[in-house]
Amino acid sequence: MIMKANVGNPEFDERYVLDRREAVPALVGGHKEFLFIAGLAGTARDVTSLVNDGPSAYGLGGAMGAATMMGLGLALARPDRTVIAFCGDGELLMNVGSLATIGVRNPPNLRIVCVDNGHYGETGYQRSHTSLGVDLEKIAVGSGIRRTLTIGTAAELPKGSKLLRESEDAVFILMRVKPTDPPKFKRTLDPAVCRVRFKAALADAARAGG
Repeated sequence: MIMKANVGNPEFDERYVLDRREAVPALVGGHKEFLFIAGLAGTARDVTSLVNDGPSAYGLGGAMGAATMMGLGLALARPDRTVIAFCGDGELLMNVGSLATIGVRNPPNLRIVCVDNGHYGETGYQRSHTSLGVDLEKIAVGSGIRRTLTIGTAAELPKGSKLLRESEDAVFILMRVKPTDPPKFKRTLDPAVCRVRFKAALADAARAGG
């Protein structure tokens, strides 16, 4: 469902054309090589749907702004694994200073993917700063993150997928999508259950040497 406020808005529609339900799986591709931290409702449903609510993903609930720093901490703790932190534009705007810390630390196994729909979906789909001209990729560049990319069309997704896998620096990807609903997927919302499951999967992988 496209939010009614923006139907027929040519300027908005021109920049936000991807469907997140198709674009996120196309960007990530095979997901088993990654660990995921996912932000609030939209990106949490994107990611948990992608991994079928599996133990390689930890989706947040009510912790707006935390995904990027949790991703940084996980990447530093597990340099043997590639970590993707998914967040929305509204969530990242709430903790945009985290990009400066990520730029300074530059963990080579961290990827930040901002799914930018130009709206604050958590609070009623008011237009966010990104749909009004703020460019989060430019902020990432200014924060010192060396590998960045903005994806606005399906043709640009393979370049992003390659960057997720081949960069030797931290990566920031801004992916613009239509303000449509995320996948209709019922995820586990109990944070304790998710934490125990996620930690157990990490421990099992460490014992197995991967």
